[in-house]
Amino acid sequence: MMDKRFVVIVLDGFGIGAMKDAATARPGDEISNTLGSILKDFPKLKLPTLEKLGLMNAYGQESECMKFSATACFGKSELIHFGADTFMGHQEIMGTLPKQPQVQPFQEKIDCVYEHLKSLNHKVEVRHNKNLRYLLVDDYCTVADNIDADLGMAYNCTAPLDFMPFEKELEIGHQVRDVVTVNRVIPFGGTATTIQDILNAEETREGKFIGIHAVKSKSYEHGYQCRHLGYGVDKNVQTPTLLTKQGIPVSLFGKVADIVANDDGKSVSCVDTNDVLNLTIEELKTMKRGFICTNVQETDLAGHSQDSKWYMELLKIADKKIAEIIKLLHSEDILIVMADHGNDPNIGHNRHTRENIPLLIWHGEKVGRKVGLRKTMSDVGASACDFFDVNMPQNGSSFLDILK
Repeated sequence: MMDKRFVVIVLDGFGIGAMKDAATARPGDEISNTLGSILKDFPKLKLPTLEKLGLMNAYGQESECMKFSATACFGKSELIHFGADTFMGHQEIMGTLPKQPQVQPFQEKIDCVYEHLKSLNHKVEVRHNKNLRYLLVDDYCTVADNIDADLGMAYNCTAPLDFMPFEKELEIGHQVRDVVTVNRVIPFGGTATTIQDILNAEETREGKFIGIHAVKSKSYEHGYQCRHLGYGVDKNVQTPTLLTKQGIPVSLFGKVADIVANDDGKSVSCVDTNDVLNLTIEELKTMKRGFICTNVQETDLAGHSQDSKWYMELLKIADKKIAEIIKLLHSEDILIVMADHGNDPNIGHNRHTRENIPLLIWHGEKVGRKVGLRKTMSDVGASACDFFDVNMPQNGSSFLDILK
């Protein structure tokens, strides 16, 4: 078997302009343009590695300091999943045909969740902010709306892990998952934070949603752990499982390790941009054959924080690290730099945006290939399966023939 690697770098939330259905699918997102907002604020931004890979080609226009690349292999992709979601975005990338979840404010499910947790002998307190309610379970775990993504699509369980072990919080998360049909239930937390820090991060949205602002809760700062419990996802028809079943190593780094099943592979959760890309670099030094997917989460956090300067700085870090990654690749390897949705830092809200995403492809000496506008990000997972000659995932079409 030939030694070869297929590497995917997901710059979380790095959209390149609104999808054509944005106005109807997510009213307001029709003006979204994550890259455009960053370039408007920082017109002299230079990302030489991404520029050479074809960032501006995929974007469709040049900036003051970044131009089209004549050698780029590139394209862009629409999202087939409902809304604009990190969890479903990554399931889609891995070849899942998304199943539409219910969209429900936690207010519509709180009574059901309360009764279920009480029946399992948990201590459950209802906390109030005017007419909105959420739960505090066993003194340390909040259960509430996720207010950092599509509203009504996910519920968060947030706990200070010095006071409640993550295993116990995860158990609560599974119990919530048992009685709700939203896209995700997300248990997460960190160390060196307190329940008061978490409660102080309580915020409301649109008069219907109440939750804990993840960044303000300080959960990401130390000892962060997280698990995404999804709705309607079959790991057995996803790229990582299809590959590992055939003995092909799979390594997932960053947030993707929390949200994609990889039972027989390596999964390492990490948030810091330098750290997660360094993990990728070290893996490439020893992996001779296999699949790597790395999620750069901090770009998404910058979008949620509506902070284009932080976003810009993170892109510069990622650009330099991707250059280091390319130096470790061999001619038979493939690298794809992409995103999973948009997160426009200037849109005026802190939610994801429904945008097209770039597909920037490195494949040795191959130059000037255009994979066009793909209808689903599952084409990436399908291409990885095709690359290793294993069964195709549930969804997606390979574009490897275009790269030959």
